Amino acid sequence: MEQLEPVQRAMVVAPHPDDAEFGCAGTVAKLTKAGKEVFYVIATNGNKGGRDTDMSATYLREERRLEQEAAAAAVGVSEVVFLDFGDGELEDDHEFRRALVHQIRRLQPDIVFTTDPFRSSFYIHRDHRMTGLVTIDAVFPYARDRLHYPEDIEAGLSGHNVDEVFFWGSEAPDTFINIEEVIDSKIESLKAHKSQLSDWGQGENPIPFEDMVKKMSHRTSTQNNLPFEYAESFRKFGIRRTWDDT
Repeated sequence: MEQLEPVQRAMVVAPHPDDAEFGCAGTVAKLTKAGKEVFYVIATNGNKGGRDTDMSATYLREERRLEQEAAAAAVGVSEVVFLDFGDGELEDDHEFRRALVHQIRRLQPDIVFTTDPFRSSFYIHRDHRMTGLVTIDAVFPYARDRLHYPEDIEAGLSGHNVDEVFFWGSEAPDTFINIEEVIDSKIESLKAHKSQLSDWGQGENPIPFEDMVKKMSHRTSTQNNLPFEYAESFRKFGIRRTWDDT
């Protein structure tokens, strides 16, 4: 946990329901277990993320909200905010950026977790790229500078400085969190997303879902020669260093 200190409040910006669980639910569980506050901001409603043909967009929107709330509760998240953009419809625009700036100013996190948009060696969903890119800009300079979206200031909020952004899904991680003691919480939070697991274990010799999560977390540890069994990895992006040194 020393890699995350000092921190009292953290905000997670996820493209879709279930992305936070894959990316950082173990770390979130450790933070809340240590008495820290964590808030989720879910950018899209996931209304197109269904594999079964009988899942309508309306069903997915409603069901995935309930699933996300259950998943967040499993790791002690204080609040879940749904921005409710359509799945696959995120843009690098003022509407999305304004919504994130508002939540940063309202929740005042010390650190922000989101998906790494700067990947080149394997595919990344467009919503993931947009979320990472817009989150960076929302964090700095937009949330800090009061003349960006002044309606927030007029409503009684103030500009806010985030110290660091932690990217999950990075090709070049530099921060590793031991999640051995909370791996079961990560699994429980992921299993809440039942609509996304409907076709799990359908093939030959299926691996149990719990074992798959542990295998992925263990691979993160072994690939980086870590002294613990299960890990989550991040690339740390220092925001406060950026402007303090200018």
